[in-house]
Amino acid sequence: MADTQTTSAKLGQAALVTEIEKTRAELARTIDAITDRVSPSKVARRTSAQVRDRLAQVDPLIGGAVALAAVSIASYLVWRRLKR
Repeated sequence: MADTQTTSAKLGQAALVTEIEKTRAELARTIDAITDRVSPSKVARRTSAQVRDRLAQVDPLIGGAVALAAVSIASYLVWRRLKR
């Protein structure tokens, strides 16, 4: 009878140790993921990638119209300054 209690206690301890190791590994992965998400250089890299993706999705015709409008406004402002 004492043998079975010792064996079950050892199995219980082994299961507990295994569970603790598994929890530590999960916690380490979680901390690594959090560190990755809040790293300033990685945040900047992700943001610039998102901006590039959004700019790539802009229709060239709309982009051309915006560029033409910007050049027109700049030309008008230069002309107005030279007129003074």
